[in-house]
Amino acid sequence: MPRTFLVTGGAGYIGSNVVALLVARGDRAIAYDDLSSGRPERVRHLGAELIQGDVRDEEKLAQALRGVDGVLHFAARKQVGESGQLPLLYYDVNVNGTRALLSAMVRTGVQPFIFSSSAAVYGEPRTGTVPEEAETRPINPYGETKLAGEWIARAAARAHGLRVTLLRYFNVAGAPAEPLLADVECLNLVPIALRAARRGAALSVFGRSYATRDGSCVRDYVHVSDLADAHIFAMDRLLEGDGGDTYNVGTGHGVSVLEVASAVRQSSGLALRTVDAPPRAGDPGELVADVSRIQTRLGWRARHTSIDEIVGSAFRAGSGA
Repeated sequence: MPRTFLVTGGAGYIGSNVVALLVARGDRAIAYDDLSSGRPERVRHLGAELIQGDVRDEEKLAQALRGVDGVLHFAARKQVGESGQLPLLYYDVNVNGTRALLSAMVRTGVQPFIFSSSAAVYGEPRTGTVPEEAETRPINPYGETKLAGEWIARAAARAHGLRVTLLRYFNVAGAPAEPLLADVECLNLVPIALRAARRGAALSVFGRSYATRDGSCVRDYVHVSDLADAHIFAMDRLLEGDGGDTYNVGTGHGVSVLEVASAVRQSSGLALRTVDAPPRAGDPGELVADVSRIQTRLGWRARHTSIDEIVGSAFRAGSGA
């Protein structure tokens, strides 16, 4: 039987990919987005409903929640550098927005809640491969607000009976077959590298002396379609009666900056120069998800694990153009 889901931030890169999967399987998806960075044409193209609204507006959220079976929450500010410059804005949107949404859910009796969290909650972990039990020590306001969102969600679950799952994902990249759902912002490594290749510019490699296989930073890159699937997978488990948990979402293996550059050359056929740059403060040499919990408890695993496949899909969709 089709269900109805509210997807906050549903006109954004990740949120719209979740909306696409929900619509494709016959569910009704309502995208709630302030359109500060989301693109309304994504939602219209998918035939889903769009409500333009601020995630801090509890009254409007309560109206949007009528008849909804579950909520997937993506609406947030998400630039690490910007969060250091505008911490009060990040706390306002990310923390107060999550509080308002959870309060509206309690008022309307909607229980299943998937929170889009981040590996940024771990800060600079002591080990390259990070389990969910690792200490959470965020090193920037963005990570702090994501951790605070987790705290609020858990507290609401304990006090009001909400069923909550927290998904901490690592580096999202790639695109589905539909170019409109690609990442159009050049804020992450893959689109940045693709833009450099398209323009004949050089890609800066921040640090070449890390204790990794080629000296550059290593990260876990998860395809956006896999990430969207993980959110829906976790929501279905909540609707089936699962009590909820915290899960890392990734592939479980790392890819270096230089390997991403090589994948760009291979996938695009374009030349891409790299130039060495000083390491950035707070940049761990390796950050890879331990995905054993989500594989064992939910039975979910990433399907697109090749960096060539991930980068190729982003290139074909026009990312970095």
